[in-house]
Amino acid sequence: MDITIHTTVLPHDDPETSLAFYRDVLGFEVRSDVGRGAMRWITVGPADQPGTSILLAPPAADPGVTDDERRTVAAMMAKGTYGWILLATRNLDDVFDKVRARDAEVVQEPTEQPYGVRDCAFRDPAGNMVRIQEVR
Repeated sequence: MDITIHTTVLPHDDPETSLAFYRDVLGFEVRSDVGRGAMRWITVGPADQPGTSILLAPPAADPGVTDDERRTVAAMMAKGTYGWILLATRNLDDVFDKVRARDAEVVQEPTEQPYGVRDCAFRDPAGNMVRIQEVR
């Protein structure tokens, strides 16, 4: 089989602040921005990797989602337990310093993990966990 990862989805509750984080803090390019107000679907990704994207989407936008489910999603996003992504870089310390300097919420400073990776973690404006792993 010839399968690649094309797009992953993360929820947002404020498209402007999420866009600012992924574009201005992480340096991703904006590939599309569809919709208006809070109902925007924004696709971003690394400029040098046009085949891999993150879709920032309003959570629970599907009309089949109940009000109770929407409240659950909102509560999980507020706790930071709903969405997460694992990114990678060759220079973890440099990326960490740049992201921290932009006032992103630090969850974990660069740490050598007992399972053999070195990584750090931030929360994006919607509460999603963004872990960044060092490529060795």
